[in-house]
This record gives sequence, C-alpha cells and structure tokens, in this order.
Amino acid sequence: MARAFEEARAAAVRGEVPVGAVVVKDGLIVASAGNRPRELRDPSAHAEMLAIRQACDALDDERLSGCDLYVTLEPCTMCAAAISFARIRRVYFAAADPKGGAVENGVRFFQQPTCHHAPEVYGGIRESEAAGLLRSFFASKREE
Repeated sequence: MARAFEEARAAAVRGEVPVGAVVVKDGLIVASAGNRPRELRDPSAHAEMLAIRQACDALDDERLSGCDLYVTLEPCTMCAAAISFARIRRVYFAAADPKGGAVENGVRFFQQPTCHHAPEVYGGIRESEAAGLLRSFFASKREE
C-alpha cells in the first residue's frame, strides 16, 4: 500500500486526483500507477486501469489470476468491472468512496449476479491517510 500512496502523491503533484494503485504477484510489485485522466485526456486512465494494463503487459496475460490490487480509493464501477474481467484475486483499498465507489458503496459491483468474478475485498487500510490526502487536494483546488 505504501507504493500506492507514493503514486497517489505523484498524481496530486501532476494536478490529478490523488489515487494510486499497485498490482502485486507473489509478493512482488508487477505494476503501479497513479491517476492520469487529465494528462492523457482519457476518462478511463484511472490508477487501477493503468496498473491493470501494465500488469497484463508485464505478465503477458489478460488474466491476473493470483494477483492482488492495492488502491488508495474504493474502485468505481469501471475499475471494478476491469478488476473482475482481469480475475484479480484480492482488492485492498484505503478510503471508501460513498459518491463514486462501486465495491462497498453504489452498485456494489462484485455482489451482482452478473459479475463474472468477485475478488476478496479488504477496505479501510490506512483510510484516514487516504481521506486526508484527498481532502487536502480538493481544498487546494477550491483555493485556486
């Protein structure tokens, strides 16, 4: 999770919403990314999506079975779908996202009968740190 927070902080420096994600297999980081939708002009360039793409490339497979995803914010519906399709084993996230989250909030994607694969999910890891990072980022944007 520490590396995910590094990616989130780097995203904030770039003016992106501070979210970071890391894919781990067998205890080794195979991919990491921070949000880049503004920079790449791509609404799908969420940290999770970028990390999943990198991990698939690194492992030369579209399935990430046996991989775990660490992310600083509860994944949205788009990212939850990608997590499911990639067959990620476990998702660890920091802060819940009552407005845009889709794992423990919103549509609760992994609990839907149409979900092909539901990973194990563990939320609330370093939650106050992630929430503080997000609050600080948005407070600074309001001051601009």
